Amino acid sequence: MEISFLKEHHIFLFLVQVFILLLATRGLGELFRKWDQPPLTAELLVGIVLGPTILGRFLPGVQAAIFPPDEIQRAMLETVAWIGILFMLLETGLEIDFSVAWRQRGNALTISMSDVFIPMIIAFVPCLFLPSRYLMAEHQRLIFALFMATIMTISDMPLTARTLHDLNLLKADVGFLIMSALAVNDIVGWVLFTIILALFTQNDPQFGSMLLIFAATIGFAVLALTVGRSVSSKSLNRLKQINSPEPATSLTFAVLLGLLFGAITQRLGIHSLFGFFIAGVVMGEAKGMSEDTRVVISQMVYAIFVPLFFANIGLKIDFAANFNLFLAVFLTALGIFGRYIGAWVGIGLSTVPYANRHLISIAHTPGGMMAIVVALLAYESRIITGEVFVAVVLSSVVSSIAIGPWMRQAMRTRAALRTAIYLRPEAVLPAMSAQSRQDAIFELAAIAASQIGPETRQSIADAALKRESDFGTAIGNAIAIPHVRIETVKRPVLVFGRCEADLDWDAPDGRPVHMIFFLVTPAGIHDVHVQVLAAIARAFQKLENRRIIEQANADALYMVLRKLLAQADEDRRQK
Repeated sequence: MEISFLKEHHIFLFLVQVFILLLATRGLGELFRKWDQPPLTAELLVGIVLGPTILGRFLPGVQAAIFPPDEIQRAMLETVAWIGILFMLLETGLEIDFSVAWRQRGNALTISMSDVFIPMIIAFVPCLFLPSRYLMAEHQRLIFALFMATIMTISDMPLTARTLHDLNLLKADVGFLIMSALAVNDIVGWVLFTIILALFTQNDPQFGSMLLIFAATIGFAVLALTVGRSVSSKSLNRLKQINSPEPATSLTFAVLLGLLFGAITQRLGIHSLFGFFIAGVVMGEAKGMSEDTRVVISQMVYAIFVPLFFANIGLKIDFAANFNLFLAVFLTALGIFGRYIGAWVGIGLSTVPYANRHLISIAHTPGGMMAIVVALLAYESRIITGEVFVAVVLSSVVSSIAIGPWMRQAMRTRAALRTAIYLRPEAVLPAMSAQSRQDAIFELAAIAASQIGPETRQSIADAALKRESDFGTAIGNAIAIPHVRIETVKRPVLVFGRCEADLDWDAPDGRPVHMIFFLVTPAGIHDVHVQVLAAIARAFQKLENRRIIEQANADALYMVLRKLLAQADEDRRQK
């Protein structure tokens, strides 16, 4: 048996490959980002151009020189791509705060369960009756339909989060509800997919082995999210107490946990991706992990590993040879329609107001990266054909491209309002005395209560503090927007405070907060709540506007705020 060894030219060519792929994906990705398109599209496009689809078809010699069919060479790039997919699942789990989602389980659980099972039912039946030429084998028809149903139900939570952030809705209650529902959707979807994949890999699955796989998957998830979460959180807090360097300590801890959980799940006969995903969820629950550390991990994953992973997909398969128009249109319509209807029905069964129904349903439609990852595992496990895989990738790209413009259009259809009318001169504090987030909330709650009723001060402050513990309201750029809904409030009240002290608000950019908008709205007025928060975020995401507020003197501050808020409303109407 001939043994292959790693040689210098392998290392040289690997470095050249990574350089070309990273340069192209990051450069094109930033260009796509400026066009309000997801970088995922650019990353796949780079792989398609440099792979067998284009370069290999028109300049096969050049393509073979850069990406030769050498087994060792391919294995090197494939290994890096797999590291990328593992860490992407870890980072996706970090975005999920399962405890908060579970505490919101009334509406969030109703929407997520509907958005899991209704799309599965919608997709399962048509996929079950697809012509045999689209299947790997006729006897796999049932397992094929189950896989396709699972692919059609998983939504891309990170992509939705970025879209909500761009629309200034991530920190609003509607954004909180969407993220909570998607958190449960992701966990349930990955549990179902893991069980189906494990069953398929069994040569002759019997009822006993099926029950064992199901019990192992559910048991591991429950154990990790209870005992594992407690142990991990205490361990991370202990490391912080001995002044271990950050963010290096939290990053190392998260990676080690992912490797441990991945090894355990692989040993149990469950895919290691599930272990990394659950490790991310467990780390996302750890209060000792700061928002700044999460940002560092996210940037590392999405700047290096994710682009290489998705570009590598284009290097593995000829998209032109495997393109099937019917499948592409069929799966695109099936995925978007199923996920939209699933969320729509769930909202109808919940207490969510009708004004937010269309917006929340749209937020569940992108398959994006998660659908592609699941489809790749199915393709490499020989459950789906190359034609089906390419169709899933294209449908995921289309749904990812569509969500931004679609949600912007949904926001434009809402009745326009004038945010500035809710801000009064007596509700502007040019120099707050607060030294902490809690102090600031009590100080601003007192001003809000003076316009509503002194007896509401404690209830307003308590509601705001509870909201902060569930889902922080700092939006970055030294700004926070705490907000609450109160049953006894008759009209919206907006309070603004400017603070010299550095307030730690666990902001996504790690910066302290100096400007706080405090919004109190009646419990039933949901449309006003969403639009006011979006207008504030839109007005002060501009650096020049933040500088104007920082430099305005006490007498002019109120009028400056009104002018900037009015301009934000006008910008929204023009767009």
